[in-house]
Amino acid sequence: MKREEIENRLKKYLERDRSGIRKELLKVLLEGEKYTTDEIYAKLKERVSTSNINKRGVSAMVGLMCARLGILKTELGEKNRYYIKPEYADLVREAVEKF
Repeated sequence: MKREEIENRLKKYLERDRSGIRKELLKVLLEGEKYTTDEIYAKLKERVSTSNINKRGVSAMVGLMCARLGILKTELGEKNRYYIKPEYADLVREAVEKF
């Protein structure tokens, strides 16, 4: 997928972020570590002051980022761990700062 296409999809993804959860999710992933969905959920619960967040929703957001945006990589194991592909980290950081 071309960088420009990913940038456009990421922009549209963040434009639909009414509660700020998507932006915070990207910030968590930009920390550079590999996280399970449970770990991401726990971090988001600390950071976002909304009750609209649940583990299933976090799993869906992570899945969408893998499948549609193509910015995440999955490390398979007993529990899958997700992280931002290094080649897209700067692009994601720029998008988070803009929105």
